[in-house]
Amino acid sequence: MTEKDLKLVYMGTPEFAVAPLKALISNDYNVKAIVTVPDKPAGRGQHLQSSPVKIYAQTTGLPLLQPFSMKEPQFIEQLKSLAPDVILVVAFRLLPPEVWKLASIGTINLHASLLPNYRGAAPIQHAIMNGETITGLTTFFIDEGIDQGKIILQQAVPIHPNETAGSLHDRMMQLGAELILKTLHIITTSNFQPKDQNNLMEENIVLHYAKKITRQDCKIDWNNPVQKIFNQIRALNPSPGAFAILQSPNGNNFILKVFYANPLSDHHHSKAPGSLITDGKSFVKVACADGFLELTEVQLSGKKRMDIVSFLRGFSLDALWTMR
Repeated sequence: MTEKDLKLVYMGTPEFAVAPLKALISNDYNVKAIVTVPDKPAGRGQHLQSSPVKIYAQTTGLPLLQPFSMKEPQFIEQLKSLAPDVILVVAFRLLPPEVWKLASIGTINLHASLLPNYRGAAPIQHAIMNGETITGLTTFFIDEGIDQGKIILQQAVPIHPNETAGSLHDRMMQLGAELILKTLHIITTSNFQPKDQNNLMEENIVLHYAKKITRQDCKIDWNNPVQKIFNQIRALNPSPGAFAILQSPNGNNFILKVFYANPLSDHHHSKAPGSLITDGKSFVKVACADGFLELTEVQLSGKKRMDIVSFLRGFSLDALWTMR
């Protein structure tokens, strides 16, 4: 059997999952059906919005399944009738055993880290937030443990010094599509042996867990070192965005998201964390524990993202304001 003979079912939701699906379709793989989440109300009008995977899937003419629950008897019967050799999962829901055990060869997940490090929902964001310089992609067989199954292939991906989660996401999305194709090829070879993650754990190496990003993760603490705050801003760009409270001298508060900034090291400055240095026209620097962060692109709550010069043109700011 070659990889083109495999009967595939593809499961995914966001934009990250579209590129691998496109690669399968454009290379004439035997995709029997595509599974994604039901349409959800979104925006002020609460109009139903389709997932990126559904939007693309509708152009393929392939069967599209949108179960509300992965345990729906009708959905499971539909999967059984397809008799998949492999179920491919990219940025989708947690699957129950009733689903992932249906594939005769196995259910394969694409994860955006070098497992066993950064298991969890937000590996790209947490890798940048922790100042990593290398991350990667992993394909593995799903089993009872979350992101703990046997590894098929891995590919290291460098993280550039000023890279945001958005740009890293886009690079890894394309590399992930290539890794999926390589994975399908290798599992059809006679000498293929998946690797147990326990055998990849090095002694004295701390593994990070990539939990779902919360609002608390987004709040900037100006008492932190400047590099840590810079990494936080990169990790949360474009969404949901790192933010701080901009406070006027008379106590009015404004939520300000920071999308781009330049870290400026200065271990000897005497400014209190959160203090501002600005000319009110062209620059804003915020004091941190060991330096300053020069803000270059921000967004005031309810307004558009804009460069700092445009922001200062419409918002009167001086050094009496503070960030907290």
